Amino acid sequence: MSAPTNIRISHAYQIGLLGGLGVLTALAVGNAIVSIASIITSIFIAFFITLGLEPLIQLLEKRVKRRGYAISIVAFGLLGVIALVVTLILPPLISQTSYFIENLPTLLREFSQLPWIQAVDSRFGGTISTALNTSGEYLIDSKNWPNLLGGVVQVGITLFNGAVATLTVGILTLYFMSSLHGIKAVGINMVPKSSRKRVEGIVDQVFGSVGRYVMGQVTVASINASIVFIVLLVAGVKFAVVLAFINFLLVLIPMIGSLSGAAIIILVTAATMPPQTTLGVAIAVLVYTQIEAFIVSPRIMNRAVNVPAALIVVSALAGGSLLGLLGSLLAIPVAATLLLIVREVWVPHQNKR
Repeated sequence: MSAPTNIRISHAYQIGLLGGLGVLTALAVGNAIVSIASIITSIFIAFFITLGLEPLIQLLEKRVKRRGYAISIVAFGLLGVIALVVTLILPPLISQTSYFIENLPTLLREFSQLPWIQAVDSRFGGTISTALNTSGEYLIDSKNWPNLLGGVVQVGITLFNGAVATLTVGILTLYFMSSLHGIKAVGINMVPKSSRKRVEGIVDQVFGSVGRYVMGQVTVASINASIVFIVLLVAGVKFAVVLAFINFLLVLIPMIGSLSGAAIIILVTAATMPPQTTLGVAIAVLVYTQIEAFIVSPRIMNRAVNVPAALIVVSALAGGSLLGLLGSLLAIPVAATLLLIVREVWVPHQNKR
């Protein structure tokens, strides 16, 4: 009777040992992924930028007959746009951002004095005004700024890392643009020969749809930010450049981005401008939001992959919880890619069964 017992104990020990090694391996792999998370993020950003520029490269390639020339034109054009942004937009953006941060406590106090905020605050026992006053006092005290910003050294490191990440994304984008066909060919050759033609068609459709999606969403956000900037400039609203820039970033997230940007613009306007101006800005922004939702965005995005509204919200929230605003921006193209693969591969496979 003792022999079988020894065998069972031996097997249990082996299973436990293998399980422990498996857990240690999983932890090591997880730590490695966390360590190179910034690199993986840069690769994803560069790849989606490449897909967004690919339709333009293909259009130019038909005219100049060589992909290398088309890539050079797009690359120099992109550098020109970046130089224009740095020259014309970056200086006022930096100055307005610093002024905005300096006046943020005042804005919070003025916002808490709005009649409708006080009416809502009275129903909740003063919790809103208390929170706003506490935030304002924290921001006013310069002793809290090092903790808020992570210290001067940490801010410098963050800026340096941001510059390095931007340079890395730019280099990776140029590499992906020049070798996109080769990368696609390597991936296709990894599937059985009998399925390569179908896989190639699906990959082309995925690349085309996601590329049009990225480029279309950037176009929609640019139009939105331009309209908002003009409205704020005409209305004489402070921080017009900052609010337009924030709105541009938020509108890159479909559906919830436009509404969030509109809410921020209206609230800041209400805290800094008279009620008549606030009402005019609110009407203009909300009207354009509806025009964008029903006219501008459908016309621009009609050839991109169609992502259900619920999936957009879930993807944006999931990506935001993982990587913040950047995660929200990347999550929707990823979801669009997975949805297209499901529609083109999984659904037809299930229909044949």
